[in-house]
Amino acid sequence: MLSGGDDDIAGLVAAAAGGDAVAWEALVGRYAGLVWSVARAFGLDAADAADVSQTTWLRLAEHLTRLREPDRVGAWLAVTARREAQRTRQRSRRIVLDSWCGDGPDEGGDLDGALLRDERDALLWQRFSALSEPCKALLRVLMSDPPPSYVEVGEALAMPVGSIGPRRQRCLRALRKELDDATGVLR
Repeated sequence: MLSGGDDDIAGLVAAAAGGDAVAWEALVGRYAGLVWSVARAFGLDAADAADVSQTTWLRLAEHLTRLREPDRVGAWLAVTARREAQRTRQRSRRIVLDSWCGDGPDEGGDLDGALLRDERDALLWQRFSALSEPCKALLRVLMSDPPPSYVEVGEALAMPVGSIGPRRQRCLRALRKELDDATGVLR
């Protein structure tokens, strides 16, 4: 098993380019969350984001043997996903706001707990939708699993790496303020 370093990524790319299905699956497993989150950061609904993801992976398959910097395949995928998402968004001429509230397993057995979680999640995503578009895009990309590197985030959103951390803090403060305002909590 590869440890995930830059040499390992370049090795995965080379192996996948040579037809190794296991290497291809490892690349998809490592970067699928990044590609998905970049597509969703543009406000695409699940179906459009799935189309962007599929197209992005197709583009990688088409260019796999021609990547100049195979160790930066994550950044290449982020940029390609961003471009595909922009094309999809322009084509549809509509923005669908994300209303995702977690699709994980039920965390508890009692009805009251489930209702409280649903209410909390609904409030969170309602207040999230009040954030600026740049904040929503940044936080969506940063929420992907596994988390992308700041280089990948910077390339996905066309922003300098040095501004990601400070902007993330400002966006999280803005979200906290939105939540505090909505619940009447003063900090």
